[in-house]
Amino acid sequence: MSDDAAPDGLPLPRRWWAMAAIWLAMVMAVLDSAIANVALPTIARDLGASAADAIWVVNAYQIAIVMLLLTVASLGEILGYRRVYAAGLVLFVAASVVCTLAGSLTGLALARFAQGFGAAAIMGINGALVRFAWPRAQLGRGIGANALVVAIASAAGPSVAAAVLALGSWRWLFAINVPFGLASLAIGWAALPTPPVADRRFDWRSALLAAIAFAALFAVAETLAHGGVSLATGVALLVAAGAGWPLIRIARRESDPLIPLDLIGVPLLRLSYAASVASFAAMMIGLVALPFYLQARWGFDHVEAGLAITALPLGVAVAAPIAGRLVERVAAGLLGAVGLALLACGYGVVAVLTPGAGTAALVAAIASCGMGFGLFQTPNNRTMMGAAPARRSGAAAGMLATSRLVGQTLGAVGVAAVFRMGDTRSVIPFLIAAVLAVVAAVLSARRLGAA
Repeated sequence: MSDDAAPDGLPLPRRWWAMAAIWLAMVMAVLDSAIANVALPTIARDLGASAADAIWVVNAYQIAIVMLLLTVASLGEILGYRRVYAAGLVLFVAASVVCTLAGSLTGLALARFAQGFGAAAIMGINGALVRFAWPRAQLGRGIGANALVVAIASAAGPSVAAAVLALGSWRWLFAINVPFGLASLAIGWAALPTPPVADRRFDWRSALLAAIAFAALFAVAETLAHGGVSLATGVALLVAAGAGWPLIRIARRESDPLIPLDLIGVPLLRLSYAASVASFAAMMIGLVALPFYLQARWGFDHVEAGLAITALPLGVAVAAPIAGRLVERVAAGLLGAVGLALLACGYGVVAVLTPGAGTAALVAAIASCGMGFGLFQTPNNRTMMGAAPARRSGAAAGMLATSRLVGQTLGAVGVAAVFRMGDTRSVIPFLIAAVLAVVAAVLSARRLGAA
C-alpha cells in the first residue's frame, strides 16, 4: 500500500483503508473537543481551580490550532501530507498521555496547548488527504462521508463524556485518545495517499508572523466575548496588525504563499470562503445559545436540552452524504443556497415557537437547521478543495479549516455579546443566525455566476 496515489484517487480497497485512518483521527479530535467542554467543572473541582481558570483547558487547545492551521497546510505541500499528518497524530497522542497524568491545571493547559498543535496537523491536512484519496468525479461523496462521521462524533461527544465521567475519572477522557490515535497512525502510514511534494523552501518567517497574528486575533475575540473592550484588547489588536502587515506583504510577493492570497483571489473560492465563515458563525450561534435558551425559556433540564440539541448534528449526518451525491449533478452554488435557506428558516422557526407548540415541533426545527447546513457544507467543501490547483491542496485544506474556525469564533463572540446585553431567554441570537444564513445563501448563489 505504499505506492503513490493514482492521478485520480486511490484504488479500492486502499481508498477505504485511507478513509478509515482519516475518520479515526477526526473522531478522536472531535470527541476530544466536545468532551473537554463537558468535563470542565469536574476538572476544575479535582485540580482545585476556579471555573474561570479552567477555561484555559479549552482556550489553550483552540489557540494552538488557530496558530498553526495554515502553517501545517504549507508544510504538508512541502514535506508530504502523510508525514505531517503522522507527526500530528504522534504529538496528539503523546500530549493526551501527558493530559492523563497532569497534576495541576497549568500542566494540563500546557499539555492541551501541545495537543492543539497535533490537532492542527490533523485538521489542516484532512481535506487534502480526502481530495487525493477519491477520484475527482466522486470527491463530493468522500467529503459527504467525512461530514457524516464528524457529525456523528459531534452528536455522540456529550454522551460519551457523560458516560466516562459516570464510570471513572476525567483523566480517561484523554486516555481514550491513545488507541484511536495509534490505530489511525498504523493504518494511515500504510494506506494514506502520497502525492508529489512541492519543490520550494518552507517560509519560516511567514509561519512565525502568522502564529503571532492569529493568536493575537484569538485573544481579541476572547476579550470581546468575556470582558468587553479593554487595554488588553487594544494591545492584542496592535500585535495582530504588527504581525499581519508584513505577513501580507510577503504573501503578495510569493507564488505559493503561506497565507494563500492566490486562492483568495479566485472569485469562486473567495465566495466559498465567505459563505463558509457566515454559515459556521450561524451554526455556532445556535449551538452556544440553544442550551441556555431551552433551559431558560422552555424549562428543559440539561439532559433534555442536550437531547434536543443532538437533533442538529443528526440532521447534518442525514443530509451530508445525500448532498455529496447530489453535487455530482446539481451546481454546488444552488445546492448550498437551498440548504442555507433551510438553515435560516429553521432558526426563524426556533425563534417564533413558544413552549405551547410542543417539543416535537422544536426538535423538528432544530433538525432542519442541521439538514440545511449539511446540504450546504458538503458541496461547499468540495468546491473549496476541488477548485484549487492540485499543487495547492494543502493551502486549500488549510483555508477550509480556517474559514470554519473563524466562523465558529465569530459566532461564539456574537452570542456572548447578546447575553451581556440581554438575557438567555432572548430570541435575538437565532434571528442573527438566520440573517447570517441568508447572507451565506446569497454568497453561495453568486457562485453560479463565478463558476
